[in-house]
Amino acid sequence: MELQQLRYVLAVAEHKNFTRAAQSCHVVQSALSHQIKVLEHEIGTQLFARTSRKVELTEAGVAFLPSARASLEAAERAVSEALATTGEIRGKLSVGIIPTVTGIDLAAALGEFHRDNPVVHVSLSTGDSNAFIESIRAGSMDVAVLGLPGSTAPKQVASRILARERLVAVLDAGHRLAEHQRLGLVDLSDELFVDFPADSPGRAQSDIAFDSVGVSRHVAFEATNVDLMLDLTAQGLAIALMSEALVPANRGLVAIPLSDGPSRTEYLAWSEFNPSPAALAFIAILEKNFKVR
Repeated sequence: MELQQLRYVLAVAEHKNFTRAAQSCHVVQSALSHQIKVLEHEIGTQLFARTSRKVELTEAGVAFLPSARASLEAAERAVSEALATTGEIRGKLSVGIIPTVTGIDLAAALGEFHRDNPVVHVSLSTGDSNAFIESIRAGSMDVAVLGLPGSTAPKQVASRILARERLVAVLDAGHRLAEHQRLGLVDLSDELFVDFPADSPGRAQSDIAFDSVGVSRHVAFEATNVDLMLDLTAQGLAIALMSEALVPANRGLVAIPLSDGPSRTEYLAWSEFNPSPAALAFIAILEKNFKVR
């Protein structure tokens, strides 16, 4: 069994198409197909069910895939760690990013990382803090920026605090409360809100704050895109609670401090078990330039 064969299996499983898999691996389709057949013959079972129009993993293929992926990642990690002893870092850096990063200039950090380590492949994904924590624990993500309620800290991952803040109320400039200098959550009890989906960490911080003062609210719109949330607010459809740093100055919006507003902590998180050389190099850049603590 060869590592290249494992790469081909993973590519076909991802693309569900031999032609596209071959293109992604920069190899002719006949060579990729031949190597997968050789591997199937060696292990004694079919990994893919094939027709002229469709490719699917067999039950054996589904069982084979996780260990194949882990084996390939372990091999790539071995090469990366060996080269790291010479000062050269290779391999991959997988970074998870919540939609509301305010504690660091992530683009600047990635720019410096790329200049220092130009051969490392960097992949970025946006999503949910809980999903990122699980991915880091599972070894499929190197580092992530998390946003959690002020009373919650990430578990079973290493972490550093990037920022602590209280969210503000974001209203359209024509809203009846827009002239206030400060508000309390009780002042917003009759309003409609736009927020992140229920049960997400981005939503939890606001739900906790309202529950703590015994005020109910109506979340009429759920979204994961901050720009969309701001657009809905600018249209006078809802109020948003978010970091003041995310509120632009030119969209007809006002940000009003809340006396009892939600508290939020932004973290940098990574594996506490065995972080990759690329992850350690990226964390070092953040610690040096962005006062990660």
